[in-house]
Amino acid sequence: MTSWTPGWDSFPAALLDFWTERHLCTLSSVRPDGRPHLVPVGVALDHDERCAWVITSGSSHKARRLSAAPDGLPVAACQVEGRHWSTLEGHARVLTAPDAVARAVECYASRYRTPRPNPARVAIRIEVDRFLASGSLT
Repeated sequence: MTSWTPGWDSFPAALLDFWTERHLCTLSSVRPDGRPHLVPVGVALDHDERCAWVITSGSSHKARRLSAAPDGLPVAACQVEGRHWSTLEGHARVLTAPDAVARAVECYASRYRTPRPNPARVAIRIEVDRFLASGSLT
């Protein structure tokens, strides 16, 4: 395992490819009682804004918990394909502004597909602190 702190202009090519290819992810956070909360999501990197995005319904458990913490919460998002894996760690918060949601949808669509309409959609913005990865990706 190796770790890498984002220098967004010098992203390792194999790691960038892995975070650009279509892989489902899991988003992990810790509940107030200390138990983990882990859910499947799509995560899209945004090099222009130097963050990662998740889109979800504002009524989802993850969105409600993150919204209750105005400064956000620590999270980790992980993806795996065979022997290759990578986790990004950072701080996440929910954004409801139409421009932020539109940006998150645009990034999501470029990695996965255009999502179905959802008038209750919100964006989870993850300020990435570091990446962990299998040695083959860095």
